[in-house]
Amino acid sequence: MARERFTPDFDPDCGDAPLTSARQDIVIGRWQGLRELLRATGADWVPRGHRMRLLALACANTSTAESWLAAEPHSPDALVLRAATETARAFYVAIAAGRGVPIHQNRIDTAVMACLRAAKAHPEDPTPWISLIAVARLYPTGVRQQELGRWWDELYMRDPYSVEGHLQVLHYYSARWHGTHGMMYDFARDAAGVAPPGSALPVLVQFARVEEYRYLLDGTKGQQNALVGTGQHWNHDGAVNDVQRTWRRWIEERADTTIEPGEVQHLNYLTHAACYAEVPDIAAALFRLLGTRATRTPWSYTGDPEKQIVKWQRPEAPRVSP
Repeated sequence: MARERFTPDFDPDCGDAPLTSARQDIVIGRWQGLRELLRATGADWVPRGHRMRLLALACANTSTAESWLAAEPHSPDALVLRAATETARAFYVAIAAGRGVPIHQNRIDTAVMACLRAAKAHPEDPTPWISLIAVARLYPTGVRQQELGRWWDELYMRDPYSVEGHLQVLHYYSARWHGTHGMMYDFARDAAGVAPPGSALPVLVQFARVEEYRYLLDGTKGQQNALVGTGQHWNHDGAVNDVQRTWRRWIEERADTTIEPGEVQHLNYLTHAACYAEVPDIAAALFRLLGTRATRTPWSYTGDPEKQIVKWQRPEAPRVSP
């Protein structure tokens, strides 16, 4: 009997059905579903951050966030969503302008002021500080180190092991933005080194490796002949050791192997790294944890996401117990 073909599911919400329902409300301009979703999420920062980020991306091309804020001008959740939405809009403008083309500072300042207002309205929430650190990348020369440090301290006090918050700092320190490969890797390894057992923070090193590869792609403008030899980028001894270390610290040492929607992209980064580092036992175990759940990044940086995932997801591959 023929084996059923494996098909990855690129659900943008990563299996978060309540989020999918709320995002459908945005299409018709209804904000009440967003309010109820965020109210139900409460102070569980991982799903809240995941939901806030995707809601903001969906709101960026609509007036739904503004409609909610007009109806409930003092709602902390509405203010936090508006801040995340302004941040998303600033990045959309930057993407449309093209790499290296500065966008009008008023656009960035608007996002910063929205974040500061949201932080004041919802003082225990780390999300506005994550948005602030993200938008800091858009200033042509970044922000003063003292200011970035202050925003980081505020975030760290609220959620010291926030993967999304660490990722925004990692991107800021990358060579594509306001740092170097060395600064980026140092930050990722330092954060991974102090992470508690079972924390996803060690996967920052895999994000850094993808970020470095993106920098190489930018420099070669995607010319395949110029990328000859970069295959070792993924499978040299250091890269292999990093995959094994992240597997041990994050997956093997966690008490619960349930993968939440907010962790699906992180797990795809580690799975991609395990495949290209040629560590088949770890890759097979990670695919088992993911099931059909998949995200287009980072696979899209190395080819067609679906083709790669189907290729590497081999039923006959050795498996280890997570």
